[in-house]
Amino acid sequence: MGKQTKYIVVSGGVISGIGKGIIASSTGLLLKTLGLTVTSIKIDPYLNIDAGTLSPLDHGEVFVLDDGGEVDLDLGNYERYLSVTLSRDNNITTGKIYREVIDKERRGDYLGKTVQVVPHITNAIQDWVERVGSVPTSESGRTPDVCIVELGGTVGDIESAPFIEAMRQFQFRVGHDNFCLIHVSLVPVVGAVGEQKTKPTQASVRDLRGLGLSPDILACRSAHPFEEGIREKLSMFCQVSPKQVFSVHDCESLYHVPILLQQQGIIDVLTDRLKLNALEIPQEIVHEGEILWSQWREFARRRARDLDQTTIAIVGKYTYLADSYISVVKALEHAALNVNRKIKINWVEASDLEEMTMHKDPLKYHEAWQHLCAANGILVPGGFGERGVEGKVLAAKWAREHKLPYLGICLGLQVAVMEFARHVCGMTNAHSAEFRENCEMPAVVFMPEIDRTTMGGTMRLGSRPTKFQDTEFARSCKAKKLYGNADEVHERHRHRYEVNPEIVKELESKGMHFVGRDAETGERMEILELEGHPYFVAAQYHPEYLTRPLSPSPLFLGLLLASSGQLEDYLNGADLSAEAETKLKM
Repeated sequence: MGKQTKYIVVSGGVISGIGKGIIASSTGLLLKTLGLTVTSIKIDPYLNIDAGTLSPLDHGEVFVLDDGGEVDLDLGNYERYLSVTLSRDNNITTGKIYREVIDKERRGDYLGKTVQVVPHITNAIQDWVERVGSVPTSESGRTPDVCIVELGGTVGDIESAPFIEAMRQFQFRVGHDNFCLIHVSLVPVVGAVGEQKTKPTQASVRDLRGLGLSPDILACRSAHPFEEGIREKLSMFCQVSPKQVFSVHDCESLYHVPILLQQQGIIDVLTDRLKLNALEIPQEIVHEGEILWSQWREFARRRARDLDQTTIAIVGKYTYLADSYISVVKALEHAALNVNRKIKINWVEASDLEEMTMHKDPLKYHEAWQHLCAANGILVPGGFGERGVEGKVLAAKWAREHKLPYLGICLGLQVAVMEFARHVCGMTNAHSAEFRENCEMPAVVFMPEIDRTTMGGTMRLGSRPTKFQDTEFARSCKAKKLYGNADEVHERHRHRYEVNPEIVKELESKGMHFVGRDAETGERMEILELEGHPYFVAAQYHPEYLTRPLSPSPLFLGLLLASSGQLEDYLNGADLSAEAETKLKM
């Protein structure tokens, strides 16, 4: 029998959106600093098969994995914090579980039995968790020591009931020493005197215990650290030791949450509860964990310092919910802190930049242009649907004409091509077939192999190789240098439309170079760079999906370097970390 993986289940109470994902990711990071191999699973109780068809305004960003899985944004947190590569199986939904059970029933696998939620659905959940929790990680090739399972939703939700019951059974399947439950709850501040209230957490734990699960750790979200007596009160009424109650109050940044938990002793509690000392970990791996923790604390410390500020305008169409672009925001933060800058984001709703009409709010129009003009750099992220497209075209035009650093992602590349075709190449009617199906001059066309009949999972998805071209411009372009002069890079994609290959020669003759193309055919445009511009780069793929706090995405790094006036020095080999250390010590 192989090694038994230990499981940490993270549940939530009182309200949703309380921060279970960050607490789960932070716990996993702390375990990694001990040298343990960690993986994670996110359970989403909705009936969708995956997150691919969900609106970003309803559920936040759709995160894409190497294997093309379209999943919940929390898996992005796991990959960033744990530096692991997850698969679509690491995201469980009710839809996936029911589909698996119904497929078995149709094949006759249940031998005529009545198929029920208990035991068939709950067994399928347990089998899935155990199967994924024991898959060796692609980074180390080792079977995970610990698997973090985040249970989406709130305890008491109808949708969550089968998963709660599955976890109740699962604790006995894997054994007491291999199962730990962290319950994340809210300690609100109520009244004029601002008193912290424990009743919501007490009620939430009571509900959880009534369903057969008892928390081993309480992680209590609050605006401020615990007042005197709150920890003891929670301990008494929730039947946990005071040392198992953690205050996860608002702090300088999310990068400080692991430090907050570590300072309160969560590693000791987990080590004792899961008998982690019994695990045999090679000394060199323990040392790697110590280095990781030192680097993380330094990174968080830099985030808290008063650094010079760089302003980036994000021109999007889901700007009312920042979670719609959470990976983009994280990629900017990671790049900024690695070049010793603090990032300020100007959110610009793309449609507000468009031409004034009698129906448009003049205040929003002028504010949008003010935010764009005040920025040090412009970023146009991906998106679907026609709303705001002309505003994105105007942002690309402004960046090109005013030599302002520009990074376009997916649709951001396509609008840059449309703008250049219209205003530089004289193709005044250039548009995208996504928004003008029968336009006279399609600068962007539908990819021939894509299925038009189904919405979910039919795009060009997942990790694909991009090859830098062997041309005079491409060999010395900024994008190639930022990637360490690599000949080929692997990045994640999510799109149905591409640059029309028939107009590429004309675009390149006027100075828009497609320095990176797909490695398979060489006919799909992946990276463009503008000649004679300080930094005008766009990618058909989504570089934000592979950003890491200690290893930022190269194209985002380029945007921040260009926007803060450091790009040329960096490309010429200057050591920016020396400047960072000097400023941090001041």
